[in-house]
Amino acid sequence: MSKKPFAVLDADSHVVESHEIWTKYLEPEYRVLGKHALWREEGKLGSYLKVNGKIFRDTMNSNIPRHAIWRPGMTWDQVGELDPTHRHPMTAGASNPQARLRDMDAMGVDQAFLYPTWFGEGFHLVEDPDVAHALARAYNDWIADFCAAAPDRLFAAAMVPLQSMDFTVAELRRVAKIPCFRGAFIRPMFLEGHYFTHPIYDPLWAELETLGLAAAVHPAAGLWNPEWTSHAPFFEKVKGRVNQRFAIADVGGGPHSGGGGGQGFTFVATPPLGHPIAPIIAPWLDNHMFVAATLIGFTVMQRFPKMKVVVAHGKASWMEEVLEKMEASTRTFPLLHYYPVRTDVEELWEEGNVMLGFDAEERLIQRLPHDFAEKIVWGSRYPHHDTVSAHDAIDTMAAARVEESVLARMFGVNAAEQLGITLAHHAAA
Repeated sequence: MSKKPFAVLDADSHVVESHEIWTKYLEPEYRVLGKHALWREEGKLGSYLKVNGKIFRDTMNSNIPRHAIWRPGMTWDQVGELDPTHRHPMTAGASNPQARLRDMDAMGVDQAFLYPTWFGEGFHLVEDPDVAHALARAYNDWIADFCAAAPDRLFAAAMVPLQSMDFTVAELRRVAKIPCFRGAFIRPMFLEGHYFTHPIYDPLWAELETLGLAAAVHPAAGLWNPEWTSHAPFFEKVKGRVNQRFAIADVGGGPHSGGGGGQGFTFVATPPLGHPIAPIIAPWLDNHMFVAATLIGFTVMQRFPKMKVVVAHGKASWMEEVLEKMEASTRTFPLLHYYPVRTDVEELWEEGNVMLGFDAEERLIQRLPHDFAEKIVWGSRYPHHDTVSAHDAIDTMAAARVEESVLARMFGVNAAEQLGITLAHHAAA
């Protein structure tokens, strides 16, 4: 285990929303409408997400809450070996701040920047702007109280009601006065048929730049999304069609069998894919789209040069190829939308205030650490099933002979500078 001689800021950590958001923090006049617009039910015999009154049932075994199953000391193999016939409780630190702090100590995490779970999945899909505004206020008040348990260790991304730019600006100005908020949550997806390349979102970028709050971009699994809102529905459709494929078995004799007599071909169903594939592929492509289309193609980085962005979840290595392809495209295609696009994309990326989340397992970062050192932040993904502790992540990078000064930037300094957090040691030795 690493001695961890530097402070670690976990830039991709999650909470699981408590029902108190709806029963205590949501204003009474919105409680019925709020539960209709967005609700997560964790039943003893099944779970579902409700968005705009429509029920989306989990497609995986609800006995293993993979969004909140990891605890310090668990390995990925142990997660995979959990008994699916037994109901496993969620990690206490997902919703309880004191348990969260104990887990952070065990993980070697000094400070954490918190993202939502179910609000991350469903909030941008809420159709009623007034209800969305009320839900955003409720979530932000709840997470502010969560962070108040350790104001020098816990920080959060605020929910903003993108269903209305007027409400968005109002909520941004409200949360900017609350110390724990260092960014605004943005899920890269289509909202009401618009992507973030649309000029209606310019007030969002302008306000974030003015207030000094980061655009905290984080994709979601998207398993509950309608078609075309994100990459996930397409991938699950593909998986569904794969499950319907049939293997042809020659049992002899038919006109296409090449033999005489017999019964010909029959059809044998292939074993279905039991795990959704959208969480494996879709989040990375959602991030790709946001960076390439919004930040570069729609010139948000050019027009709002002081706005800070953190693109969390997934890997950072893909950025090298995106920059290469964008560099060629901007010189050979007339990328003329509303504003002229710079053709020196790689230089623009180096100048821009954008950080990407990285995984210590990424071989390209292990081999070329200095190419990424100034542009990446580390996240544990706690308490998801694929969580990695800071100790293990640092050991992995140290084994690749990445020097300590570079590790310090990757695991804390970059995120602290980007989010405006005073980096400090807090976790127990």
